[in-house]
Amino acid sequence: MTEVASKYGDSWIENDIRRFNEDANPGLYRIALKMATGSGKTVVMAMLIAWHVLNKLANPQDARFSDTFLIVTPGITIKDRLRVLYPNDPNNYYQERDILPQDLMTDLNKANIIITNFHAFKPRELVKAGRLTKNILGNTLTESPDQMVRRVCRELGSKKNIIVINDESHHCYRRKQETEENKLTGDERKEAEKREEEARVWISGLEAVKNKIGIKAIYDLSATPFFLRGSGYREGTLFPWVVSDFSLIDAIESGIVKVPRVPVSDDSMRGELPTYRNIWIHIRDHLPKKGRGTEDTLGSERKLPKELEGALHSLYGNYEKYYRQWEGDTIGRANGRTPPVFIVVCNNTNVSKLVYDYVSGWQKKLPDDREVIEVGQLPIFRNHDDYGNWLPSPNTILIDSTQL
Repeated sequence: MTEVASKYGDSWIENDIRRFNEDANPGLYRIALKMATGSGKTVVMAMLIAWHVLNKLANPQDARFSDTFLIVTPGITIKDRLRVLYPNDPNNYYQERDILPQDLMTDLNKANIIITNFHAFKPRELVKAGRLTKNILGNTLTESPDQMVRRVCRELGSKKNIIVINDESHHCYRRKQETEENKLTGDERKEAEKREEEARVWISGLEAVKNKIGIKAIYDLSATPFFLRGSGYREGTLFPWVVSDFSLIDAIESGIVKVPRVPVSDDSMRGELPTYRNIWIHIRDHLPKKGRGTEDTLGSERKLPKELEGALHSLYGNYEKYYRQWEGDTIGRANGRTPPVFIVVCNNTNVSKLVYDYVSGWQKKLPDDREVIEVGQLPIFRNHDDYGNWLPSPNTILIDSTQL
């Protein structure tokens, strides 16, 4: 698109992308790359940086390229993981992944790179003040958009027209006006409002950077670059500025990501399909409808729908067979062969805690205030031993937004 299309009479590609962006992101030129999780987004980021920097140094007057980058992530953990994009990092991807030969690394070190998370775009308080003072003085106590940009982009010096790389920016868009068809209520509305606040901070921050120092282009790299429910757009619609779609199926067929497996031993039939092929419709009305807060809201029992218990045990039976094969492969284990991984994906944080406790065991308080360990129902995944003691290293972990 940058170097070839217009030479061959295909300038319509860029024109269409610009038109799509004017509808959804006025003033920002965004290009999205859809890449399956685990297929190497960070490597592609490194390739984009190297391509821009070396072209810019070879021809400083070429306005298509830049040597200055602002990389924006959705969280602190991702920000830390992207340190490999700094050319001077000991484990930088340019050398580790053979993106550049050693003789070009000196040039790449001239790049200006900032890695931050979108929360940095939120204006900070300039002085601490009480609620009454804030109500009287209003926004005068918080950073202006220009002050925020100076803080976030201080290390870029006087650089202008930078390149922005958004990592997993599926919250980064401005919401459309709500219509009767897409109005939400209750917990769904609260969840959508939370996403909208994150989206507003992210997109407003980029607009402030554009107005203050200029943005040449924005690259969005995400496994899910599509509009979410409550966005004002049709749920699941790809961002119209997506130019490349490398799906999970493509990644699996290419051998780039691990192959997911499901058990095929489910022979209990309901209608035309096995029960566990479409289990959600059988269990959704019997599970917590919303996520947990800071306190445990599950009570003194951990009851799962029978269909869900059956599905977990069916999966576990299939897993155990392959686990025992791994366990008996002493040569393979000595050479670093790892066991298969068992993953359960849940719809909210209350359900994830419920399933986690069922699988691994949990601490139960008795009426006399004594605490005992309730046994995990899938033995290999228990986080306790046979004597009621927690293991120092867990076999099962819970990963969700509340837990983090």
